[in-house]
Amino acid sequence: MPTPAPCRVGLMIETSNAYSRGLIRGVMGYARQRGGWSLWLAESERGHAPSALRHWDGDGLIARVENPQVAAAITATGKPVVDVSSARLLPAAPWVETDDAAIAQAAFEHLCGLGLTHFGYAGDERFNWSRWRQQHLVQVAAAAGFDCSVCPAVDRERWARQRDATAAWLAGLPRPVGVLACYDLRAREVLDACQVAGLRVPDDVAVLGVDNDELLCDLADPPLSSVAPNAARAGAEAAALLDRVLTGAPVPPAAHLIPPVGVIHRQSTDILAVDDPDVAAAVRFIRANAPRGIGVADVLRAVPVSRRVLEARFSKVLGHTPHEEIVRVQLGRAKELLVQTDLPLAAIADRVGFAHAGHLSVVFKKATGQSPGEYRRHSIPTHGPGRPDQWAVK
Repeated sequence: MPTPAPCRVGLMIETSNAYSRGLIRGVMGYARQRGGWSLWLAESERGHAPSALRHWDGDGLIARVENPQVAAAITATGKPVVDVSSARLLPAAPWVETDDAAIAQAAFEHLCGLGLTHFGYAGDERFNWSRWRQQHLVQVAAAAGFDCSVCPAVDRERWARQRDATAAWLAGLPRPVGVLACYDLRAREVLDACQVAGLRVPDDVAVLGVDNDELLCDLADPPLSSVAPNAARAGAEAAALLDRVLTGAPVPPAAHLIPPVGVIHRQSTDILAVDDPDVAAAVRFIRANAPRGIGVADVLRAVPVSRRVLEARFSKVLGHTPHEEIVRVQLGRAKELLVQTDLPLAAIADRVGFAHAGHLSVVFKKATGQSPGEYRRHSIPTHGPGRPDQWAVK
């Protein structure tokens, strides 16, 4: 029998930023495990349809459909498409996007965990995902009893004017303040504005971005903390959806929202805004040593106050106990290792300070509602050839 022709899948995803490259890696991973796919990466600028699309004779597309021109060009091909943009310009197509509520929640928990009680948001009004992140951050801060100031819209065409407007907004905020920027490039702009306003980072302003673009984050001064989305999973989920469409399965035009991996902590949020020096010392000790398997007794040796006094002051300042802070740090690291490595659970347990994998599993499920294995399966695409049950997007 002749070998069947490969399924030809086009990718209209730019390669200029970390999130888009992560999407492409996710699609590639799915295609390699599935087999039988030939990928075509369209060469075009972000927001432009490549001229070659008019003559392309492939089977289906995965695309960032960010303006009406691109939407019209894709519609004209008559090919099935999965949209990986928040613009939502092809309402009949299934789409995959970041879970912006989960991103805002992770950002707030990170900033609030630093002892901050004042918050701000610097967005980019051109994008739906920026507006959604703003909306959710304001809501989650309000639910916790805090206000969140929003930077007024800035002139995107004039960099100096934009920087100065952001600097004026920052100068008027109470300090210390935690500022979430809608993505890493905007966070870099906030860092520049802090310099103009004479504000120290992170002592006056703790700055947090989104996308964890390592080049941008490491080039920043100071290095930028960032919420890391799970772009590879988003790409794989988009590929799985397209696979179902191409095999004739019904796929409704629903949203498939992908939660982030978590916050990658760097120097731009390396602050503990706590007036109590003993609590501050305890938190620093915990965050530096929790993966070694410490207990509250170890904290008390580093911070010589009674357990009752420390726990009372800790709860008053941060709203939880030293033991809960230890577990929080350990589980945060465990989540990173579950998503970013293929280490077995026993090795992860050892690296985050648990004596054995069973103990980690019990604590992890109590805190998250999922076992570590379930968390990994839901965070990492595991689609493969001959496994149609795995191709379905849950």
